[in-house]
Amino acid sequence: MPQVLHAFDWPDRFVVGTVGEPGSRTFFLQARTRDELVSVALEKEQSAALAAGIDQILDELMTRDGNRYSVPAEAPEALADTAPLDEPVQEQFRVGTLSLGWDPSSAQIVVEAGSLDGDGDGGGAELGDVDPETVEPEEVFVVRVPVGAARAFARRTHQVVAAGRPLCPLCGTPMDPGNHVCPRPEDLT
Repeated sequence: MPQVLHAFDWPDRFVVGTVGEPGSRTFFLQARTRDELVSVALEKEQSAALAAGIDQILDELMTRDGNRYSVPAEAPEALADTAPLDEPVQEQFRVGTLSLGWDPSSAQIVVEAGSLDGDGDGGGAELGDVDPETVEPEEVFVVRVPVGAARAFARRTHQVVAAGRPLCPLCGTPMDPGNHVCPRPEDLT
């Protein structure tokens, strides 16, 4: 079966957002161009790693060749996006593989997300079981964004990830809105 490609070059909107309450949120990577909207589910850790990777690439580009791509050190305020995900949020697939790259010919960050398993429905293999060298994802989501939009994407993603449950100051685990049983060692008391 041929691979399904969802490609967005210079999308109108590209964000990470969530559905649900802290502690049981589902993270989505979403792109929109005019009437085309694609949402793929991913893990919180994948979201955080994607934002950190984008920042790392952009920071490196700033120091290379006198910042010839005009990479901003901070996200431009004009590109800030604090709106919720576009509706309807319909999971196209669950992300198994993420790759990140730089295209110097267009001065764009390239994000590629592959479906978790061969049937593209997000079921089946566990995240750690996916070997991108041997498994060709049935669906691929590719988004290409300019440097300013990429910096704004990373900033929003860091904020979305941090907006979860607060961490216990003693043990560092997330605290639920109800009771928190701290597994801290007795010697801290």
